[in-house]
Amino acid sequence: MTSPSTHPETMQAWLYSTTHPTLEQNLTLTPSAPTPPAPKNTQLLIRVHTCALNPADYKVPAMPVISTLLIRKPASPCLDFAGEIVSTGPSVPSTLTPGKLVYGTLPLPTQFGPLAEYVLADAEHIQIVPEGVEVDHAATVGVAGQTAWQAIAPYVTAGAGDKVLIVGASGGCGIYGVQIAKALGCEVTAVCSGKNVEFVKGLGADEVIDYTVENVVEVVKAKGRVFRLVVDHVGEPWELYRESDKFMVSGGVFTQVGANWMPTFAVRFIRPGFLGGGRMKYVPIFWKSNKKDLTKVGELIGEGKVKVVLDSVFGFEDAPKAFEKLRGGRARGKVVVRVVERA
Repeated sequence: MTSPSTHPETMQAWLYSTTHPTLEQNLTLTPSAPTPPAPKNTQLLIRVHTCALNPADYKVPAMPVISTLLIRKPASPCLDFAGEIVSTGPSVPSTLTPGKLVYGTLPLPTQFGPLAEYVLADAEHIQIVPEGVEVDHAATVGVAGQTAWQAIAPYVTAGAGDKVLIVGASGGCGIYGVQIAKALGCEVTAVCSGKNVEFVKGLGADEVIDYTVENVVEVVKAKGRVFRLVVDHVGEPWELYRESDKFMVSGGVFTQVGANWMPTFAVRFIRPGFLGGGRMKYVPIFWKSNKKDLTKVGELIGEGKVKVVLDSVFGFEDAPKAFEKLRGGRARGKVVVRVVERA
């Protein structure tokens, strides 16, 4: 463990105390914010190089009850990051030593999120950056990469050629999802807008449906009962789940990763088939970080089987603009903030 005398007392950090009207409008760059406490047990203090943004980074702090219970204010937002180990607690594995470049995530929002110079994280949610992987790319694995893996890998048989339908294939999780499904040997049909068709084909999708000109439900129904798995990031078209028994194989699974209308999860899960609900197994995906999944997705990137797509890279001083970009809903790939600028 690094000597306590080396623990920094202050740091640069973007802080917020309220999210009204938006989180980014309340972010203040503070040059001498207090640092997280010194690491204990399996914790590590990490100097953040890159922070990757996710929609949850502005949605969760805006939920009054959750925000009040989980996050002491003022706080730094975000969950995902990559950086350099500064110091470690006494029970951290010997492979994680000061100076090592690592990537990871926080399992829950806290007062000390990684949109700051330092972050305190647990070894269970940290892994060494694979050789040849860029730090900016590694920073994106935590939420999007693990969520995509958790929505696909448990429900297909690797190498069996299972047919997978991915709705919302050009977003942060969808980009990971298409590539993960292909890495597992699946045949992928993707759904996105016309402007992203060629982009999604370039990710490896075997077929791409342009929802702006085609009726997605009718197109997939015409294929017959062929899909082993549906991964829905959008919740639209609404009737997709209701009609899923017309295009999914017996024993298939419909996973819900995201939705434009949040009650979609509850309505689809609760409504029975005879009242207009779906008949296939419905699994809402609630991301849960763990070392096994974090490591596996990092390995796929290191092996070149998954390519990280960055929509935009912002400097630390432009963090509020990064949130504006993400909230705009037009990012094709991940939005990241470089806390430490590199040549």
